[in-house]
Amino acid sequence: MMPTVELSATGVVIAVLFVAAIGALMWWMFRVPRPVTAEVAKARRSLDAARLILVPTTGTPASQRAVELACRLAQEQRAEILLVYVIEVPRTLQLGAPLPPAEQEASEALTVAKEVVMLHDLPVRALVHRARQAGDGIIAAAKDHRADLIVMGITPGHHGHVWGRTAETLLHRAPCEVIFDKLPEEER
Repeated sequence: MMPTVELSATGVVIAVLFVAAIGALMWWMFRVPRPVTAEVAKARRSLDAARLILVPTTGTPASQRAVELACRLAQEQRAEILLVYVIEVPRTLQLGAPLPPAEQEASEALTVAKEVVMLHDLPVRALVHRARQAGDGIIAAAKDHRADLIVMGITPGHHGHVWGRTAETLLHRAPCEVIFDKLPEEER
């Protein structure tokens, strides 16, 4: 005489879930990823390698937008954002000379920029750097902190020229990759 087996609804549900989970696991394990060219893989990997993104900020709408752009780039790999405000010290003064209005402006700009980064829940550091020219200060900060990427907001200068002195310096001498973001006309 054969024993009788009673099926319970709970047991059937558990068995179905188990079979579905095993099926999904097998599909995931044996699926072949879409083939990509070496160039595409390299481009994707280059942004994944950004662990520290430096953003020069001045408190302008263009620099605040650059902070937002840097945060969005940093989101996937949880990269750290380094906010840098460069105080340009005139050649007639020593680099360490007190400049209260510029120091106050730097503090305010960095506070607002940090708030933008904190909205994205990313690690953030802020520093004030002194230099004779902003471009030199940004480059020094990028080298000192081993930045992987610089994201800078720009606005067109005089006579419609997009590149100012700072952007030109970064374009030619930056020790890492640089992304420039030009603010649209209606947002200036």
